[in-house]
Amino acid sequence: MTSNEGGTRLVRNTILTVSALVLLRLVGAALTPLTFDEAYYWIWSKNLALGYYDHPPGVALVIRLGTMIAGDSELGVRLVSIVLALPMSFAVYRAAEILFGSQRVAANAAILLNVTLMAAVGTLIVTPDSPLLVASSFVLFFLAKVLESGRGAWWLAVGAAAGAALVSKYTAMFFGPAILIWLIVVPKLRPWLLSPWLYLGGLVALIVFSPVILWNADHGWVSFIKQLGRGEVVSFRLSFIGELIPTQIAFATPLVFILGAMGLYALMRREGGALASRVLIGVMFWVVTLYFLWHSLHARVEANWFAPVYPALAIAAAVAASLTRWERVSQRVADFCLRWASPVGVLMFVALIVQANTGVLSGFRRDATVRSIGVGWPVLAAEIEATRARVGAACVLAPDYGTASWLAFYLPKDTCVVQPTQRIRWVNMAEPDPAKLSGKLLWVDEVRANLQPYVTETFNKIERVAEFKRLRGPLVIETYGLDLVEGAKRAVLDNSPPLELQ
Repeated sequence: MTSNEGGTRLVRNTILTVSALVLLRLVGAALTPLTFDEAYYWIWSKNLALGYYDHPPGVALVIRLGTMIAGDSELGVRLVSIVLALPMSFAVYRAAEILFGSQRVAANAAILLNVTLMAAVGTLIVTPDSPLLVASSFVLFFLAKVLESGRGAWWLAVGAAAGAALVSKYTAMFFGPAILIWLIVVPKLRPWLLSPWLYLGGLVALIVFSPVILWNADHGWVSFIKQLGRGEVVSFRLSFIGELIPTQIAFATPLVFILGAMGLYALMRREGGALASRVLIGVMFWVVTLYFLWHSLHARVEANWFAPVYPALAIAAAVAASLTRWERVSQRVADFCLRWASPVGVLMFVALIVQANTGVLSGFRRDATVRSIGVGWPVLAAEIEATRARVGAACVLAPDYGTASWLAFYLPKDTCVVQPTQRIRWVNMAEPDPAKLSGKLLWVDEVRANLQPYVTETFNKIERVAEFKRLRGPLVIETYGLDLVEGAKRAVLDNSPPLELQ
């Protein structure tokens, strides 16, 4: 077999493997109810805007495209996010191939990224990290093109990809410092600091991101304040960093995590590539990682927040597996991890989907997925709708955005559903019909020892009309109380400014 034939076969097998993994995610997406965040972002997608209280609008655009194709279903919400793994894989493949001159490294990088739970679950469960992961891959690819070609015009592509990443999630702001460090550390790249192309690329990123800036300017900078305020240090708690490391081992899958750590170590030891390539992978991984390590000293860091470092981590893992020469024991570890990374990743993904939907792997006991994934909500929503129709309530009220979002998705689509508090979350949506808020309303909340103060302070008449359980098999996830409320003593909608603006 000639080298060209071998290369063609390698590319073909990579495409087939990634496509099979994407198909597996599509099946999982169709079978798994939405998380409350996905239902929330689905509501955003029905009310497109330049920005939102929690995040930029990228996730809403992704969901809108998917539902235009496959309708307002679980698969429709997730479709485009999952399919975007194909261009993401292309970008990682080409970045690795350019930076390390090896199709083998490129193929392994694309596959290793796709077998991580970050990519598998992170594209199935649609959050702002889904488009961020894709955009991050293209930032890395276009930076590799700058290095390969020496052509300034590629900085415009870098700017466009960075802008798309910022429109997905504010975490992308760390790309700026990472790129600057890369240009300073690598001597042959320093002339770019004086080139207008670099700054034109920054201008492109700013132009792409500018609608989000304008939205924030019109809304008291509330989204910036909310997200950037997470960096405020109130007190230190070492328990959070203890949570971070195990979750990242799980999200990377253990074997890819080991390969990634080995690859980052090899690159730091100046093995497996030219200086510019090694430094680029390093800065794209470590700038974000070091910030989140710092953040974990005083606040919880969710596992999916590390999404933008995973393209670099996957390439580092591929370098460890295919390019670095190890001593005998280390080589055996690298070979073992590469051989079993894909089967283990697929097995973990399938097990997670089975567990999330059935609970069978934990003996039907509670686990980390049970509160966030809407298992049982289709049945629960049908019971709530029957009760609403029976008591003649014009609108359903919910205490939090998660419950309100699940209700909006799983109740009949023309049902009036309102979260009467935290109105900043719904600022881009049309206000509910005042006539529907003036009569009988149905308050839906988890059963508690006492009703929430909002209910008792707002309504004269409160009557418990039903209680229903949300179930996953025999497990009771929550019990919801349904209260018929009427006779408002004050405005039903609490339009108090959010805490960020008080």
